[in-house]
Formats: sequence, structure tokens, C-alpha cells
Amino acid sequence: MNAVLAHMPRLAGLCTMEKAMSPGLSIDDCVARLKRYHYAFKRLHEIFLARLTAEPIYELKMGFSLHAHYCAENAAALRKRVGEMREPPLGLDAVPDANLEIFFDEIRSAPTTEELVVGIYEKAVPALIAALQKHMADTNPLADAPSVRICRFALLELEDMAKFGAQAIAALVSERDWKPNDKWLELLEDCVSAAGGFNGASERSGKNISRDYSAKPFIYDKVPKRDERFPDPYNMGVNAEVFLYDEKMPPDAKVLMMFYKRLREIDVPEMMASIIVETPNKPWQYYRDMTRQLWDEARHAMMGEVGFEKLGVDWPKNVMVNFTWSLGLNTQLTPLERHGVLYFIEQGLMPKNGKRYEWEVALKSHCKLSALFQDYDWADEVLHARIGRDWYLKQFASAAEAVEYGDKCWSKVLMGWREWRDQGLTQHRNWWGTCYTQACENAGITPDPAVLAYNTSYEEVRADLKNISGSA
Repeated sequence: MNAVLAHMPRLAGLCTMEKAMSPGLSIDDCVARLKRYHYAFKRLHEIFLARLTAEPIYELKMGFSLHAHYCAENAAALRKRVGEMREPPLGLDAVPDANLEIFFDEIRSAPTTEELVVGIYEKAVPALIAALQKHMADTNPLADAPSVRICRFALLELEDMAKFGAQAIAALVSERDWKPNDKWLELLEDCVSAAGGFNGASERSGKNISRDYSAKPFIYDKVPKRDERFPDPYNMGVNAEVFLYDEKMPPDAKVLMMFYKRLREIDVPEMMASIIVETPNKPWQYYRDMTRQLWDEARHAMMGEVGFEKLGVDWPKNVMVNFTWSLGLNTQLTPLERHGVLYFIEQGLMPKNGKRYEWEVALKSHCKLSALFQDYDWADEVLHARIGRDWYLKQFASAAEAVEYGDKCWSKVLMGWREWRDQGLTQHRNWWGTCYTQACENAGITPDPAVLAYNTSYEEVRADLKNISGSA
């Protein structure tokens, strides 16, 4: 063999020849482990969404949205891989180990934010990382190359999750007088050891596991909660849509209102989580697609946050971001009705006066960041329209019927504009003037009196600009 060929990388660079000669995992052993990883990702996905709506801390809502998306994607990859190795039925909906079921049930039922975050990021995520790393060490990297690839990509995202979790735990522990429930944390560890690890390959402890927090059935809390940066969550005093579509208002001021609309999209993950959690027995592609959209909406909220930071606007003080939309839909409608409202609103965003219009407004402004964000926001809505067609529209005889149903469901939602005011929950303060003034001061310009005087609320006009009686 000549020198060039002698030094060429062998086996496509997957591994050494020695490693490729190792016995590795059989198909049966490999599939058994993959099913357990799939179960772990599936349960983590469930936990993130089951706890997202009622979790008050904004950063955790956003982190849960992203991590649920990661889990949905990795579960889908594992389902596909198992399907490549075995004929149906694949048994992917079966619980692989009763101890793992208790482990995830306990985390889902954790009574505090601190315990929830510790359970996820100090116990579940590291155990799953260890299982995937062991799989890569134990399997034959040539014969099982597709599984190794899935493990490698999953580990990238799990390590990001672990990093986020470590930072979150450090913040929670340092900011709050919290003592860990050592017995409960020990119970989680006992569950894993009794299951032989997440991969089932370790020696099983044989310990009998008794439930603690999960001894009572888990009850999903669909009422949205917010932290102290959202001091007036019932405030409906500033109608963003009326301002945005007013031809007399300047683009630079409209950019501020679009950043408000983006940040306000925090309530879409709060609502979509309720649809997903309360809609069982769908194909996994449904949960994967819906969770992708949920994550996109969380991204949009963070775009609004970044936009206000860019313009120097103190949004917790000067922008009252409400939760009235997610509150109304979650507590007054069925999951299908909520999906109908979501689809109806999405259809209104696709014509020229929807997302394209917002992008064109941003282009006319002096804010390149807004133009960038609106460009991506528009692209995301194209995907969301497809998701709606795939998982909502097919339940109706026609597109018109599907849209009409969503419109009727939206009209059923009673927003207690006057009731909330009379109960002292909000005064619907018009915060627009302080927000606009601060942005103008930072930009070194004089506020436009006509813009400053804007004072239209949501008392009579729905967010999609459709007039209805009473409040909406």
C-alpha cells in the first residue's frame, strides 16, 4: 500500500479499527435503551409544558419553551430510529420501568419552583446525559452509527439545558431562603438506581420505591402566573392594533408598539401549553409541531424584550404586559376551541395587512433590529399556518368552516374589562405616554404630541380589530 493510502482516515472517520471490532450492543439491547431515552425525553417534554403556564418566572417560561422543543425533537428522532430497527408495534408508548415513571411523576408534582428546577436540571437532565454517554461508549460506533449520531446531537442540547439549569438554580438559591427537601431528592436518586439508570444497564438496587408528591394525582394548572415584572397583568388600557393600523401614526412610534406586541406573545406559550397538555392520544408529530410553534412564540416574546432593551425602555416599569388572552382562553374554552381561536387569528396575520404590513412598517423606521425581527416573525407565521392546516383544519369540512368556528370561539371569550377595573385588579392605566416619552428621550427627539396623546383601550375593540358588543 502506498504512503497516501496508508494514511487515509479509515471507516469514514467514525472510530478506530480497534473500536469498530468491539462487540457492542445487540439490536435488542440497543432498542431497549433507546426506548428508555425516548421515554425520558417524552416525560421531560410533558413536564415542561405541564408547568409552563403557572410558572411565574419569565425566564423559566422561556427556558421551558425551548427545552420542550428540544425534547420533542429528540423524542421524534428516537422514535424514527426505533422504527428503523424493529417492526411495529414498537412499544414506544409503554412505560419501560415503573421506577422511572415515579421519578418523572415526582418532578411533575414538585410543589415549588425550586424543587421543580432542581428535579429537572440536577437530577433528570444529568441522568439522561450519563445514559447517552454510556450508550456511545458501549455500542459499536460503526454498526450503530445512526444511534450514535442521535445521541451526539441530543447531548449538545442536553448540555445546553444543563447549563441553563445550573444558572437558574444558582439564581433561585441565592435569591431565596430555600432549603432543599433532602428526602425528596434522595427519593429521586433511589428511583434511578432502582431502575438501573436511565438506560437500564446499571445494577438495580432492588429498593422498593414509595411515592411522595405524586401520591396525589397531578392537577394541571392552566391559570397563567407572572412575576413582579408584570405588575398589572389585567391591564388592557393600550390597544396596540388600532395604533399600528392608524396611517397617521409614524413608523418609529409603531416600532415601539410592535415590540409591545411581540413581548405580549408570552401569553401564546401559556395558552398553547394548555392545548398540548389537554389533548392526548395524538401522533407524536402533532406534539412536535405544536411545541415548535410554542417555542417560536416564546422567541417572539424575547424579540420584544430585546427590542425594548435596544431602545432603552424600562419595560417592566413603563409597559404593562397582560395575560388576559391566555387567561380567557385557558379558563373559558376547550382545547379545540382554543386551537380554533389560534387558527382564526393566524389567518388574519397572513394577508398584506398582517405580518407583511408589520415588516414594511419596520423597514420604514430607523430601527433595523425591528425590521430583522419582523422578517423572521413573518416567516414563522408561514410555518404556523401550515401547522394549523395539518392539525386543526383537517377536522372541518372546509377552510371557511374552520375559520368561522375559530371566530365564534373567540367571540365566546368574555374579557372582564370593567369587572377587573371595578374589582381593583387594574385601572387600565394608559402607559403608552411614559413608554413613548422614554424612547424619545433616549433617541434625543421631541415626542410628537399626537402620538403622545394616543388613548384607545381594548374596552370596545378586539385585538383583531373586530368590533363586538361589550368588551373583548
